[in-house]
This record gives sequence, C-alpha cells and structure tokens, in this order.
Amino acid sequence: MSPQSATLIGSVQRAMRLLEAVAEHEHGAPAKQLARETGLALPTAYHLLRTLVHEGYLRRDKGLFFLGEAAERLGSSGAQQKRRSTVAETLAHWRDAIGVPVYYAMYRDGEIEVMCVSDSPGNPAVKEWADFRETGHAHAIGQCLLAQLDDEARRDHLDRYPVQSITPYTVRDNHTMLRRLERMRRADPVTERQEYALGTVCAAIPITVGNSAATMAISLPAHQADRLQAATQQLQGALGLLLGSLAISISI
Repeated sequence: MSPQSATLIGSVQRAMRLLEAVAEHEHGAPAKQLARETGLALPTAYHLLRTLVHEGYLRRDKGLFFLGEAAERLGSSGAQQKRRSTVAETLAHWRDAIGVPVYYAMYRDGEIEVMCVSDSPGNPAVKEWADFRETGHAHAIGQCLLAQLDDEARRDHLDRYPVQSITPYTVRDNHTMLRRLERMRRADPVTERQEYALGTVCAAIPITVGNSAATMAISLPAHQADRLQAATQQLQGALGLLLGSLAISISI
C-alpha cells in the first residue's frame, strides 16, 4: 500500500470517529470536546469537521456540530435529528411571525427537558442562569409542565427539586407552589413575571399528547410585558397547526 493510500485511509478513519462522536451528542458538541473524545489533535479535528460540514455530513450551529442531512440518511440517529430539525423549523417560523423567542419543552422520565429554543439577536432567549430542571417552580415552562401532572408526580418532583426563591417574585415554598398548581386549569396558558429572571416575563401553553406533558413558551423583556397576552393568544391560536410537527418529538 502506498503512503498516499495509507494517508487517505487514516483520514477516513478519523472522519468516521468524529461522525460517531457527534452522533453521541443529540444536542450538539463543540470542536474541542469532539477532538478530546476522539483523541485527535485540535487542528486535525477542525480540518475534518469543516470538510464534513462542506459535504453535508455535519452542520454547525452556534459553535456546535450536529449530524447533517447526508448523515441523517445513514441511520436512526440521523432520523432522530431530522425530526428535531422539523421542530426547530416550526419554532423558527413562529419566532419570526410573532417576534419573540419560542421554546419547546417536555416532562420526560421525571425531568423538565427544554427540547428546542429558537431566538434571534434582536429577540434573545432567557439565559439559563439557574438550572431549568431544578427551578421548574419559578419559570412558566416548568409550572406549565407540572400543572399537567397528577398530584403524586408533582409532589415527587418538588421533593427532588424543592422550591427556592431565586428572585423576589418567586413562590416561597412547596406548599404554596402545590396550591398554585391545583388552581391552574389544565388547558390554560401559564404566565410568570420575573419569577425566574429579573427583567423577563414568560408564558407557556400546555400541550398534551397521549400521556406526555409538553409545552410551547415565549418570553419578553419586562418593559414589553404589555405584548405578552397578545403574543400568547397568537401562538395558542396556531397550536392546532403545530401539533403535528411538535408531537413527533415525543418519540425522540
């Protein structure tokens, strides 16, 4: 075998290792992490990642690498990310139509999972300064998901993640939170004003698919709070059209 052939085969092997590493990270991974996991020098990893992006096997978004359309045709991992892409496109459409950041989240295996966020430089998403999973009592996404659960599941969640006041507006204890959840009507949007982040107001719309609890949410700066109700109603009115694309993520 010629030295040139050996080099080509080695490059293919390294590229495949990178593809496999990316497939392990459904929420994407940066080049430095992928280089570390595959044992490649960072310059080599960068070169191969750029090549794979150019060929469509990977795509890059905000510094993270995901499987691309070409790789999606190769296996089930790609099919899962294709479904995620459909959800992302749906959220991006309503982000632009309403002019607000849009979020999609689910309650799965006892945890709050933010599946997708679509924002823009002019309408940035809320910064996750306190773990969303541990502060479900404070933000609209978490309150909306917990309101869809039965009493036992709510108490279990709050036993694992007790209420903590993270702003002056946050509910103070588990008992008060449970009483608030009991009063919520299952199909009504949930709003919160500066309970999770000062200067931010949010609303979440419940989505129930089978036994799964999910939500679609929006956020606005507090000085635009007067837009929250109208924006929520606009998104809620479109929810029937969105359910098809959102429900597919239940199986992801």
